[in-house]
Amino acid sequence: MVRGALAVRVWTWAGAFLVMALARHGYALPPGMAYVDVDAREASRGIERAHLLIPVRPGYLKLLYPKWLPGDHSPSGPIASLGGLRFVGGGQMLPWHRDPLDMYAIELQIPTRVSTLEVDLEVTAADAPSGLSAVQVATPAVAIILWNRLLLYPAGVSSDQLQYRPSLTVPTGWRLASALTTAQTNGDHTVFAPEALTTLIDSTVVITKHLRTIELGGSPTVLLHLAADSEGALEMPSALIAHYKALVAEANALFGGTHYRRYQFLWTLSNHIARDGIEHHESSDDRSPERAVIDDDVRRSEATLLAHEYAHSWNGKYRRPVGLAPRDFNTPYRTGLLWVYEGLTEYLQEVLAVRAGLLTPQEYQEDWAVHAAELETHRGRQWRSLQDVATSAQLEYDQSKDWAARTRDTDFYGESALLWLEADVLIRTLSQGRRSLDDFCRTFLGGVTSTPQVKVYDENDVFAALAAVQLYDWKTYWRERLERLGPHAPLQGLEASGWHLAYSVTASAMQRSYDTNNHRTDLRYSLGFQIADEGAILTDIVPGSPADIAGIAPGSALIALDGRKWSKDTLQETLQRPESTGVRKLLLEKDEIFRQVDVTYSGTQRYPVLERTLGRPDVLSNIARPRTTDTQAP
Repeated sequence: MVRGALAVRVWTWAGAFLVMALARHGYALPPGMAYVDVDAREASRGIERAHLLIPVRPGYLKLLYPKWLPGDHSPSGPIASLGGLRFVGGGQMLPWHRDPLDMYAIELQIPTRVSTLEVDLEVTAADAPSGLSAVQVATPAVAIILWNRLLLYPAGVSSDQLQYRPSLTVPTGWRLASALTTAQTNGDHTVFAPEALTTLIDSTVVITKHLRTIELGGSPTVLLHLAADSEGALEMPSALIAHYKALVAEANALFGGTHYRRYQFLWTLSNHIARDGIEHHESSDDRSPERAVIDDDVRRSEATLLAHEYAHSWNGKYRRPVGLAPRDFNTPYRTGLLWVYEGLTEYLQEVLAVRAGLLTPQEYQEDWAVHAAELETHRGRQWRSLQDVATSAQLEYDQSKDWAARTRDTDFYGESALLWLEADVLIRTLSQGRRSLDDFCRTFLGGVTSTPQVKVYDENDVFAALAAVQLYDWKTYWRERLERLGPHAPLQGLEASGWHLAYSVTASAMQRSYDTNNHRTDLRYSLGFQIADEGAILTDIVPGSPADIAGIAPGSALIALDGRKWSKDTLQETLQRPESTGVRKLLLEKDEIFRQVDVTYSGTQRYPVLERTLGRPDVLSNIARPRTTDTQAP
């Protein structure tokens, strides 16, 4: 058995450094290699098990379950899913207690002459949307192995100094992909090379029945692993593959250096795993609908996902805000600089996607329109600043989206991206086109190629690096924009780029793709809400909109519109039909109560678009030009 073999391994100690560190913190744990052996053979039914061997010394021991997770920016470790805890030392079961003030801490007393603690645990699938580590991560055909869910580690020691040797058993016939280095494979069991705990938790593994690996070039090598619920979902067209190869080339041209030994995109394609992405230094955990590479509408709406996570290898993993680089996974984060970490990355995802041909120049413009218009519906900026949204990021991910327009959502992504666009246009304008934000990305985030490392920064470092590219009072620029209040999204940069936000009766290709992919009908810019395809549930009531003025609550089901049963077709006909009174009659049901609501609106459907501003140079199109070879989008 694997566990028996691991139990008789000879421990090797890393040196006196950890002994001194532990002594300072009062914990009786010697330095050495820990082992974590994961059994994922029942992952498809939502159960994963782990067996750990942790070197110990007699006395008090505190073990921690990872709480604050990189990329989640929040205390999202799924502690409620942890079960089956069993501790054995010297062949005897050991009692344990949870710290009554810290649910993530386990306390034990290690008996005399015990040098190895055996730990058994299991985690169960969680459906609550509380961070990426707590949502569904497995189906009968694919599973995402997150090491933070499956281990404990000793308190009082930096995660950089703790060494773990991971291993994994997968269901028969399944394969895996990961940035971890494989040391040995025996059938369905894989032993990986030892890694620091920091790197291990930063190294997701995807296991699946259906796997396709594509080389994307680059130096060091970049690989794309597609893991899907079906074999047909892996049939990425050659033209699309070419654009992902171009993404690697464009990112390397932008940053001018890499900071990974190799890079792996781990792209899970499933309709049953929550769509999202989480960055790692040498890989990314990307999650999209099953048809993301074979259906044009879905492909278009997911076009920036991998660009975003890849850019994070430079912006977020290599260069990291000082408050997001703690010594372990249970120290709270300080997220005030997410306007750089996420906001700049959100800006770069658009730039890299269009330069790589993942978006056409037209789709690039349409995407800016969609995001700008959505931010314009967020009226929470009248009472709280963008800086406050970044500072309180741990609250934003779990808040209800129903009232996001009133309270602000995770606006440090999109709103900050608009500010970075404005900064880029400003640099290009002041330098008469000789410099751009590309130069900042190269000097601050890229530069000399290196192995993985972390270089922390504060906001003054950002201001100084921008000033080195283009002399300007960047501190005043950013502090004023981050702290100001007002009713409108910061569209000045978009306007300075030669374009302005407008509305059309016809939905753009990007708008249609987002609606199709999100299974909704978007009426936020006319009646003031979105309608989910399933159940015709109204969501995202826009403050000040006709629906808001009429007193409609999110969660209401739309039964009929102007006396006709609700459908997308009748909606189109109703909104296109002139109404002299300008009153739309909505029959709604909420909490088993029916009521008719009169909504005053005499217009047609409205969808966001960008229009050229006469007399201004087209800077936005200049930003979109590839740095390598020209590409044609699929």
